[in-house]
Amino acid sequence: MKNFIQELEWRGMLHQSMPGTEEHLLESMRSAYVGFDPTADSLHIGNLVPIMLLAHYQRCGHKPIALVGGATGMIGDPSGKSSERNLLDEKTLRHNQECVKNQLSHFLDFDSDAENAAVLVNNYDWMKEFSFLDFIRDVGKHITVNYMMAKDSVKNRIGSESKEGMSFTEFTYQMVQGYDFLHLYKANDTTLQMGGSDQWGNITTGTELIRRIGNGKGYAITCPLITKSDGSKFGKSEGGNVWLDAKRTSPYKFYQYWLNTSDEDAEKYIKIFTFLDKETINGLIAEHQTAPHQRILQKRLGEEVTVLVHGREEYDKAIAASAILFGRSNADDLKSLDEQTFLDVFDGVPQASVSQADISEGLDMIGALAAKTNFLKSNGEARRALKENSISVNKSKVGEDFKISSDDLIANKYVLLQRGKKNYYLLVVE
Repeated sequence: MKNFIQELEWRGMLHQSMPGTEEHLLESMRSAYVGFDPTADSLHIGNLVPIMLLAHYQRCGHKPIALVGGATGMIGDPSGKSSERNLLDEKTLRHNQECVKNQLSHFLDFDSDAENAAVLVNNYDWMKEFSFLDFIRDVGKHITVNYMMAKDSVKNRIGSESKEGMSFTEFTYQMVQGYDFLHLYKANDTTLQMGGSDQWGNITTGTELIRRIGNGKGYAITCPLITKSDGSKFGKSEGGNVWLDAKRTSPYKFYQYWLNTSDEDAEKYIKIFTFLDKETINGLIAEHQTAPHQRILQKRLGEEVTVLVHGREEYDKAIAASAILFGRSNADDLKSLDEQTFLDVFDGVPQASVSQADISEGLDMIGALAAKTNFLKSNGEARRALKENSISVNKSKVGEDFKISSDDLIANKYVLLQRGKKNYYLLVVE
């Protein structure tokens, strides 16, 4: 077996582990699980650390189990939260589960005949028939309220100044998650649970149930909660979460997120979010330090993660889209972009609407630049810019006699105007 703990340590992915875990994993193939919140139909890059935990675990020869928290998703985890989450119905949870499995399959092998093939489970499947009376009789009596109250996730909520406090539903969360570990220990011989450092309390409740009810030994590993060097939250952009679903976050924006990381963060992230080996990463770090302006680390990080999540073809498209702003490109390059990527590339560019009739008749450049759009302040300024040869339509230089027609539309709706190198304007045909 490859040493999983050592792999996590050099990558900066180990926060805490229960004594004896390393030795336990070196004895034979072991099953371990990580829980995922199914309250959305996509995971986001905040979930990438636990995903990578499972992926490295499988690559070290062990069996990964991804648990979708259908039951716990109906409750809400208080760890690190200041308020309760919305509860979902079973149909929505099942749909989300399938979406999550599809995304996890980019990282984990679910389909092979290998002994350590990954497994997806949903705790709703074993909790839905469990009556409240059975639960408090068979599970609840083994854990004291004192034990539960001592957990930071509980203390922080009860001791806060929030008037809402903490509901009984959320108070019992650690018991339900703890029972998951016990169930998987009995049903799948799962001896290890992994998660973020904020999950230590919930995980150790599971090891306690395994000891008290299962007469066995469970182990725990947590990874650090990822932060950015400037103190802002990892995984967030101006538009909110950076999602793994291309419909929520386009591959172009996904790639740009990694490309725009700081040097300090890129050095940390390339160890955590890629499968590159230690020698390759150290070589990239050394190469980057000789020419930081070339952003070698960020580019390789962006490539590795984007290919993992979206595939090589979408990565190539993201690179092509990036080149449109910063390199030489033409109308064909623009028209090769899908609508969402085009809008992402030119996000924040000022725009104006023109009618379909304007385009059908052929929109003259004075109208496009000034009379109908106010891109330039006056017709006179528009004429001067055209005479100076500083105006482009869809990246091609044009003169005053040029007319914009339906042939110039990008995604059947847009025309990109440009003055000089960096002054863009978008016509939206309605």
